[in-house]
Amino acid sequence: MITKMQKNYFPILPGLGVSVIVAIIAKLLARIFPTIGGATIAIILGIILGNTYFKQSTLAMGTKFSESRLLEYSVVLLGLTVTVQTIGEVGWRGVLYVLCMMTIVISWTYWIGRKLGFSQKMTLMMAGGNAVCGSSAIGAIAPAIKADDQEKGQIITLVNLLGTVMMLGLPVIGINFFAGDYLAQSALMGGTLQSVGQVVAGASLIDGKVVQYAMLFKIIRILMLVVVVYLFGKIAAKNDATIEKNKEGKRKLPIPWYVAGFLVLCIVNSSIDLPSIFSTSAHFLSTWFETIALAAIGLRLDFRKFLKEGPQFLAFGAAVGVVQTAAALMLLSLLHL
Repeated sequence: MITKMQKNYFPILPGLGVSVIVAIIAKLLARIFPTIGGATIAIILGIILGNTYFKQSTLAMGTKFSESRLLEYSVVLLGLTVTVQTIGEVGWRGVLYVLCMMTIVISWTYWIGRKLGFSQKMTLMMAGGNAVCGSSAIGAIAPAIKADDQEKGQIITLVNLLGTVMMLGLPVIGINFFAGDYLAQSALMGGTLQSVGQVVAGASLIDGKVVQYAMLFKIIRILMLVVVVYLFGKIAAKNDATIEKNKEGKRKLPIPWYVAGFLVLCIVNSSIDLPSIFSTSAHFLSTWFETIALAAIGLRLDFRKFLKEGPQFLAFGAAVGVVQTAAALMLLSLLHL
């Protein structure tokens, strides 16, 4: 007899298995090409295989699990590798940088989106997805502004396309503009890239240390999701009579559990002198979860979906990406991060 647990987990195994195999191959190839690194090889190999040999629908659940869950576990485990003192290195300039970036990205995206003829709801989702945390932000914003599934799906596709392009391009900019400056490189990655996966992937293309600091900048952005969802709901409500107030007066805080987990472990690590095996083991597991997740991200990246959206969507994405990158470089220079 097949148990309920088996029904839930059996569909995950094919995609998870392929992701693990791609990650192992990437790790082995990294020994031959150490300058490239396992993370880079994993996502590139995943993209190639995902658009050629591994298009089967049976892999979807497993690669989705690997992309989301394993990456979340990886982020939580990073909490055991940093301390409050490490977070303090971001400083007030780092916080100001994130707030300025979010303000610029939201304002510009909303303005250019409306100029290009996109609906208010689509521009709000695009603004939130790029300013905060990609698909997760869009998923939290959509019900608050009563966006329909088609609009949400189109914007998620566009944000993922833009994030993928920037994920591969920003590391080159970071290495050339901020060579050896881990904090500036981390701010560029963590303050700009759309999803947690893209931050981890992009930062991994530079250095392992950049991943840790980039996640600190990213977490500051994610913590602002509550404010963004609230404000966007108010903006949409002014022009949409169908948005109703929450009768109970309550709303679940849209802060991802892994951010809370990261902060808890970080506080524990800062308060208690834990044996080194904790940080060593956390780093080992986090690295493997990260590599498997990056392989899955590559496997799930379907270029055909992007091409279907048309030139107007691509122009919207390009306009947002260019300004987002330019704003990051300008602010990093002005704030001397």
